[in-house]
Amino acid sequence: MNVRKRFSRVEADHEHYKWWALSCTSLGMLLVATNSGTLIIALPDLERALGTSLLELVWVILAYMISSTVLVLTAGRLSDLFGRKTAFVGAFAVFGLASLGAGFAADGTQLILWRIVQGIGGAFIFANGPALVTDAFPREQLGLAMGTNTMVAAIGLVIGPVLGGVLVAISWQWVFWFNVPLALAGGLWGWFVLHELARRDRVRGLDLAGTATFVVGLTGLVYGISRGGISGWDDTLVIGSLIVAALLLPLFVLIEHRGTAPMLDLSIFRNRLFAAATGAAFINGLSRFALMFIFVFYYQGAQGDDPITAGIKLAPMAIGMLVSSPLAGVWADRHGSRALAAAGMLVTALGLALMTTLQAGSPYWQGGLWLLLVGVGSGMFNSPNTAAMMGTVPVERRGVAAGARTMLQNTGAVISIAFVLAIVTNSIPKDVLFAIFSGLATGLSPAQLDPFIHNMHEALWVLAATSVIGAGVSLLRPKHVRAEQLEGARALS
Repeated sequence: MNVRKRFSRVEADHEHYKWWALSCTSLGMLLVATNSGTLIIALPDLERALGTSLLELVWVILAYMISSTVLVLTAGRLSDLFGRKTAFVGAFAVFGLASLGAGFAADGTQLILWRIVQGIGGAFIFANGPALVTDAFPREQLGLAMGTNTMVAAIGLVIGPVLGGVLVAISWQWVFWFNVPLALAGGLWGWFVLHELARRDRVRGLDLAGTATFVVGLTGLVYGISRGGISGWDDTLVIGSLIVAALLLPLFVLIEHRGTAPMLDLSIFRNRLFAAATGAAFINGLSRFALMFIFVFYYQGAQGDDPITAGIKLAPMAIGMLVSSPLAGVWADRHGSRALAAAGMLVTALGLALMTTLQAGSPYWQGGLWLLLVGVGSGMFNSPNTAAMMGTVPVERRGVAAGARTMLQNTGAVISIAFVLAIVTNSIPKDVLFAIFSGLATGLSPAQLDPFIHNMHEALWVLAATSVIGAGVSLLRPKHVRAEQLEGARALS
């Protein structure tokens, strides 16, 4: 009780409360970012330990991303209705329990199920973090706050792969169990520190039809793409999954347009700034997220590195984000996000294009330098883009806005991994694929590795071109950001 009293002195109207709130959301970002980094470096060990197929291995990643992507809007909606603090604190508990269960999984199927539950917790963290920060900070400091959250996420991405390599050396289970104390600390800290600042949304109800339609449609799309590259595009399940997606995803848009309490409130896209920024966020997820996935198997497969070495080699991208994110946030607070977000996407495109020069025997400095460049570009884009999006919506709709941003960016990320997997695995013999994706490729000849390197280059060119398109979309937002934000907020309130 004395501890609770002590923290309760930091009232919501206190000049320093915003920094206390930021510390809570930063813990959430650290948890989800570190989890992603530790897991992705452990994928080859998971395949060997659990005997998973390549498709199951990929779905250990995709199951979490799909559940957090689909449910993030529902999470934002529930938070707007019943309170962001309660939802945010509860998210840590769900994430921690799911992490504990994942460590006890006996096979790939059990692990995928626990990852779905973990994604539910992640959805509430993703939906509420930006909303809580936007509630606590004045608009003129919002870029700095979002940049700080992005910087903390970058720290998690730096720590994650290296930590994952260390934890895998002990046992793959610790990749998940490590999340438990961090989730407990984040939940307790949020319960002590946070206050409810937002008005409850007056529009009640949940969009169960829209949620169900989107989850089945997106799962069908991602399953069809990811399986098609491995089993062939004439596979019955591939064709059926893509048909389901083609029918249900347009139906989802129709349901949202006509619903009284839609999962995705399409009215928030009437604001030009919000629409352009969310479109750019989708493309950013599409162009960049699969990069870590590619390089884990490039380093551990094609170059034969152990998990710790591969984790260290992945660090430059996160370091680039760590340096550029807060600086970009401060710059955007003063000058707007339009030019900076577009420039960030172009820098990312340049780094991706330069990566196509890498071969199986390339020296590390080349890959490390290009990863650093992509990280700098990502930091330049993310914090100004997020601040611009969140600053343009009224207070009571920020949970939904944060959910829309995360849903679109994560949808791009999910499709990115599935699409890149289809390119990378195309026309490669199954025994070579197994050796590369399980980290056992040291016995392969250069001729056997050449198809993988060629496909990796093709995937990188596609990602680079997508990033250039994202730069163009970023330029569609208004030049005068501050005036547009105020006008948009009045129009939507």
